[in-house]
Amino acid sequence: MTLAPGIRGEDEFVVEDLLLTDVGGTLGESVLSTPGMIAMMERTAARLALEHLPPDRATVGFEVCVKHVAGAGEGALCAVTAVLTDVLEERKLFFDVEVCEGERTVGVGTHQRRVVPAPHRS
Repeated sequence: MTLAPGIRGEDEFVVEDLLLTDVGGTLGESVLSTPGMIAMMERTAARLALEHLPPDRATVGFEVCVKHVAGAGEGALCAVTAVLTDVLEERKLFFDVEVCEGERTVGVGTHQRRVVPAPHRS
């Protein structure tokens, strides 16, 4: 395994489709949902880990601790970053995660993943 603290994964996404909520019609407009933001954080961390794992391994997420500190409206272009901060026992992965719209932080927090067997990964 070549996972080492300090590796970084980045991606961009547009706030659209399943990432949206209007909070049951209470907002009057659609914005990035908290579950959608978390999904993008997890996806970025998972892809980063996968790049550094052997073919018979993958990861599963099990803990997310984030704050959704600002809104991002429908159509906004957001950037998501995951930084591996620690690896314990070669299977416990700790990430700092963040979503930004331009210079503005939308969400920030931590995420943990575990390395697991993935016998069907090719």
